[in-house]
Amino acid sequence: MKKELQQIKKSIVKNMQQKADAEAKKRALTSEPNVLPEDDADLFRDMFGGTQKIQQDKVVFKRNILQKKHEVEEDEKKKRLAEFYFSDEYVPNLENNGTISYVQPGQDSYLAKQLRRGDFYPELVLDLHGLNKEQAKQELIALITECKKQHYRCACVVHGIGEYILKQKVPHYLVQHPDILAMHQAPLEFGGKGALLVVINQPTNPKF
Repeated sequence: MKKELQQIKKSIVKNMQQKADAEAKKRALTSEPNVLPEDDADLFRDMFGGTQKIQQDKVVFKRNILQKKHEVEEDEKKKRLAEFYFSDEYVPNLENNGTISYVQPGQDSYLAKQLRRGDFYPELVLDLHGLNKEQAKQELIALITECKKQHYRCACVVHGIGEYILKQKVPHYLVQHPDILAMHQAPLEFGGKGALLVVINQPTNPKF
């Protein structure tokens, strides 16, 4: 009799434990997340009840105004230099048996031969495809300036063939600039008839 009572007691305890576990699991699934117990909630309200929600004051900065101003000034400078150096009225005779070739007076005529056979390797390449004459002038100014700044002696100017406008005009522009020491139609690996290799004068001041 005593043994049977113990078994009944164990069975009742087990059932109660299972029921309690089920209720706890049910509360965990149905209760709202991050809900504080009432005592903790009262303490939180006492400590922070007088606070107010902070208004969003994040500022989204627009593009740096000084940088934009600098870019505008650089564009204006390129335009002024292009107008100063490059004239559409000047038409030099540059072709030698159908090939563009030029050496600035006073420079070694051997430069043209060196360009022709590929002794110079271009350190910068300027692609003028899709540009009009005025845009091309400004890009040529930028190229010469950058080559002098970086101490690059040789550059490649890709003018293409297209309607022959830039193919004809670009050599005319380049010979007018005092820092172009020589130029020649590029070897095939650098564009052939659609490009020029140029030798640029380097500044004597190392701080240029």
